[in-house]
Amino acid sequence: MRRFLGLTFCAISFAAMAVGPARAAEGETFKIGALLGMTGASSYYGTVMSRGAQIAIDEINADGGIDGTKLELLIEDHKGGNAQAGVAGMNRLINIHDIKAVLTSFSPPTLAVAPIATEKKIFMINGGGFSAKMIGASPYLFHNRSLATDFTRGILLRAKEHGFEKMAMISVKTDAGENVREIAHQFWPELGGAIVADESVAYGAANMDTQIAKLRTSGADFIFAAIFRPDAGTFLKRSKEFGITVPRLGIEYTPDDQKLAGEAAAGFEFTTDYFHPTDDNPWAQAFYGKYKELFNEEPDYYAANYYEGVYVIAELVRRAFEAGIDNPDGAQLTELLWKEPTFKSVYGGDMVFQENGVAQKRVGLFEVQADSEKKFLKFIETTVPGK
Repeated sequence: MRRFLGLTFCAISFAAMAVGPARAAEGETFKIGALLGMTGASSYYGTVMSRGAQIAIDEINADGGIDGTKLELLIEDHKGGNAQAGVAGMNRLINIHDIKAVLTSFSPPTLAVAPIATEKKIFMINGGGFSAKMIGASPYLFHNRSLATDFTRGILLRAKEHGFEKMAMISVKTDAGENVREIAHQFWPELGGAIVADESVAYGAANMDTQIAKLRTSGADFIFAAIFRPDAGTFLKRSKEFGITVPRLGIEYTPDDQKLAGEAAAGFEFTTDYFHPTDDNPWAQAFYGKYKELFNEEPDYYAANYYEGVYVIAELVRRAFEAGIDNPDGAQLTELLWKEPTFKSVYGGDMVFQENGVAQKRVGLFEVQADSEKKFLKFIETTVPGK
């Protein structure tokens, strides 16, 4: 066994690759890039993601770096998921800073830069975007966030658990929203259910009354809201004002949705990544405490995912150094990941990268209470026997 940054990992043999451990020159750094939404309507995501990543960078450097090599985080703004801005940012990271590993976010920019990552051999890990269309976009793209498939399967399994049969759904006209819609259309009938209404709205729509009115008269047992911040809040508020009484289930409920919907969100059930520092997880407790000390708020799963993503990259770089590779590219980091795809997770226990590049994790099920605060109900395993 060997120690890495305060965590224990199983040693692996790289006899075929090793030529002796590399020693970093004094003052040398390994640069990690990040494509985040730092401005515009998505700045909330970019802010918490960058905070989590920087805390990990600072911790690793304070502990001596990776065999003496310090880490540096360089952020490019994709401006709220703009694909063109993402490509421009990726090119700057590569051409100016010679980046070999990138923390990416949002589906459109990630898909846009995937061919560049493949050509230039850039390792990427996504902890924010969750469209299943990203799966397989590059052999060097990995995900430590559950994707749309997992969230949608989780909440529809919950609907089946309730005994519901007739579903009405409303989705947002984005890549992620369309992907969730496609998954729901496939999975709900597989569970024996029927879709009795299917409406969609533009992202950020100020008015979705026409669509909500159709949902209200559909005769559904429940409504599946395949929409995201801030549209989830708008939907929850207006659906209650329209007199909808059937249960509402979904896949996101952020502080912005809470602020917008208020008490109208009561009863809303949703699945999401869930980060919580339990008594048996000192690593999570330390991260939680540091984040709250620095920013006077609790870290959400976006912050935790990007914190964790830095540690995944750092562990792969350490493996490369031990194998005698002093400047690993994305192809080499990927090979090292597949040799041992199990990593410690800040969520607790291990996470294992599956063949599709997605780390296998449970999803959390929550219910919004009368005071608009969310309450954790349980974890849902998204793997369905025989599926």
